[in-house]
Amino acid sequence: MDLNGKKILLGITGGIAAYKSCELLRLLQKKGAQVRVAMTEEATRFVAPLTFASLSKCPVYLKDGAVEARPFQHIDFPRWADLYLVVPCTANAIGKFAYGLADDPVSLCFMSCTCPRLLAPAMNVAMYNSPAVQRNLETLRSFENTYVLESPAGELACGEVGSGRLLEPADIVSFIEGGSLPLASASAPATPSPRGAAPKTPAAPLASEALPEQDPSLPGHGRRVLITAGRTEEAIDPVRYISNRSSGKTAVALASVFLANGYSVEVVAGPMEAEFPGGATVHRVRSACDMHQAVMERLSQVQALVHCAAVADYRPKVAAAEKIKDSRSQLVLELVPNPNILRDSVAAKMPGQVVVGFALETDHFEKHALEKLEKSGADALLLNAPVAKDSGFGFDCVNYTLVTPNSQVPELRMGSKVELSEAIVDFVNRKLEESRG
Repeated sequence: MDLNGKKILLGITGGIAAYKSCELLRLLQKKGAQVRVAMTEEATRFVAPLTFASLSKCPVYLKDGAVEARPFQHIDFPRWADLYLVVPCTANAIGKFAYGLADDPVSLCFMSCTCPRLLAPAMNVAMYNSPAVQRNLETLRSFENTYVLESPAGELACGEVGSGRLLEPADIVSFIEGGSLPLASASAPATPSPRGAAPKTPAAPLASEALPEQDPSLPGHGRRVLITAGRTEEAIDPVRYISNRSSGKTAVALASVFLANGYSVEVVAGPMEAEFPGGATVHRVRSACDMHQAVMERLSQVQALVHCAAVADYRPKVAAAEKIKDSRSQLVLELVPNPNILRDSVAAKMPGQVVVGFALETDHFEKHALEKLEKSGADALLLNAPVAKDSGFGFDCVNYTLVTPNSQVPELRMGSKVELSEAIVDFVNRKLEESRG
């Protein structure tokens, strides 16, 4: 089945495998499909809705709604779709679907959906094999236009081994393309099967061992990227520090886009508010010196490094061991420069590695960006100018452009942090392919 032009609604329920839905969304988009997302409240604890809103470029249907969301999403989203995927589908969601309960966005969409519905269960092996879940799955297989993928055996997130794994995103896409799902055309609503018709339950792969864990056609397959994220905090005393306003949202968008491109993603993160998708390995640090050490230790293990963290340029020469008392007298802090993590990583990088830096500037954008790029020796610099209203720190949009050596600085453009991330990932993909050739 050709996915080009198809409209797909992706329902995400609250399991650890929810992070894999980021990759699934991107794979569907690469096939030409349009994707919208509905999430249960529990799913948002595993992956932030911002990630899916940014990737899909559409507000996520959430229980509490959103300012820009329409009030009838539980009807509009399913009516819009040619196919409804629920990935991952937890035991709780399976029970709701089987018994006609609808009290969250995903189950409401299931109830009002008339297009084909494809469910990918994911849970612990004991739960998956329980009589209740198996009975509910059989009930769902008897529903018109409802298809249930098998959960392959393998190692589960809890460390146990058995059935209950989520089928890999690439294999879900392959199943849709190669299966017998009666997808509606993009211009016409799906027609329900006649009442009483025999259910169609195409066979799905049964064992993950026969399937690739990741789509080898993705540009990041077999590659690792290291991202620095958040801000650093430089201690003045045990309760005070020097820092900045970085929220970490850009790094989260970067991690999501790299994951969707098939990369193994490792992050060295300072303090930040945004949360990373579950597929990223995160190492927490606090100061610039700690971040410098963590980056240099891991540099030789990756093919690409993106310096997204807002690192303090200076730290107090001496951090007081006790809280400095408030005497209201003048206080002078002597500062010393922090190590330059970007320049040191460029100096230590191996042939074929790609290093991308960030430059946050508030004036003379081109001049300062070109100076930093030349001094650092990085392969590219993302010029970030958070000066427009409702952009920059803590917001989802920012003024940016990608600067490369020996070229003019492209004009700044306002875009989402996902679009910014896509520009970086596309550049990294091209550079790595050039070095391979």
